[in-house]
Amino acid sequence: MAIIDTQEQEQLDALKAWWKDNRHWLITAVSVAIVTYASFSLWKNYQARQAAEAATLYAEVLKQVASNDAKRINDAVAALVDKYSGTAYASRAQLLAVQTNLQARDLPRAKSQLEWVIAHASESGLQDTARLKLSSILLDEKDYAAAIKLLDATHPEAFTGLFADLKGDVLAAQGKLEEARTAYKQAYDKMDSKSSYRNLIQLKMDGLGAGSQGGAK
Repeated sequence: MAIIDTQEQEQLDALKAWWKDNRHWLITAVSVAIVTYASFSLWKNYQARQAAEAATLYAEVLKQVASNDAKRINDAVAALVDKYSGTAYASRAQLLAVQTNLQARDLPRAKSQLEWVIAHASESGLQDTARLKLSSILLDEKDYAAAIKLLDATHPEAFTGLFADLKGDVLAAQGKLEEARTAYKQAYDKMDSKSSYRNLIQLKMDGLGAGSQGGAK
């Protein structure tokens, strides 16, 4: 029994010594863990609140889009972007406003909104949609170099057909017919064979005097 008591005492003494040597860093580690967990919980709650508030403002944007009032739409979009520019709602709201501003012939505002989406959107699909729309505007303005620069940007494979088709339009407008044919051919090949859009590309190629290999003979 005495041996067991002696062993227990030695273990207790060893534990006390370990605690004396390590208590400071252990307390610090536990404190850091508690603070980290609390901070993470607060951050998650903050993000949830931000998303909910941004969604509310986005709903207001949708409401104003239905009114087709350019000023009210832009005001609603500005309110959302001003407070929640880091959310996906901001980029979507900007894209929604673009069409209204184009109809109102407010090209500077529409271009500015598209440039904002390209620079700030967290989703590549939204950025590429904005690039295509802005390139189309630049084509109408005969700013071919700027349009080509946008269309040469890296993009997902799913967008290749659309990018190549619009690039063909820009090249054709510049009189670069051989390059335009190459771009249209790429667009034609990348489009779904059942897509009606493919027929439009075929017509463009035919207009340049070059049918696709897959077209009617």
